[in-house]
Amino acid sequence: MSNEINLQEFKMHEKDSGSSSFQIALLTKRIAHLTAHLGENKHDVSSRRGLLKMVALRRKLLDYVKREDLAQYQSLIQRLGLRR
Repeated sequence: MSNEINLQEFKMHEKDSGSSSFQIALLTKRIAHLTAHLGENKHDVSSRRGLLKMVALRRKLLDYVKREDLAQYQSLIQRLGLRR
């Protein structure tokens, strides 16, 4: 996965902040940042719990996109470099 995700390429239009693609990309960026934080702060339990909640939410959104639009799902996981 690339270190820097360009969120602009996942927007459907200029003011988009709610589409599934954008939300998944934003969560992926936040998950990467929090994973790096937890690498240095192993005892930060509350951050670990937040990370697990974000991963679960991203999983649910990915399942929704896969169910509704398989081509968009495949494009998303390829562009974000996610295993699936």
